[in-house]
Amino acid sequence: MKWLIAAALALAACNKGPSEEQCKQLLDHLVDLEFKQAGATTTTEAQKGDLAKMKATVGDAKGPEFMSACMDRTARDRVECAMVASDVAAVAKCDEIN
Repeated sequence: MKWLIAAALALAACNKGPSEEQCKQLLDHLVDLEFKQAGATTTTEAQKGDLAKMKATVGDAKGPEFMSACMDRTARDRVECAMVASDVAAVAKCDEIN
């Protein structure tokens, strides 16, 4: 899951940083996109619970480092761009924002 840190660092160089809440939402969104890209789907309540646990584990493991990078080195407009991205490739295009 190195992409989480890479995404935050790739979005670096800010003048107005995002809020802590925006960074938390972005982390959740990026985890969701990564699981979606990996083909994670659920059909039963048990599978939904298992997937939620896996996502929480990833978020907990990467959260502190990601939050620091997001809040300290990422522009708010890049976070906002990434939040509306529908896939990981669209998140990468947020790097093109000046």
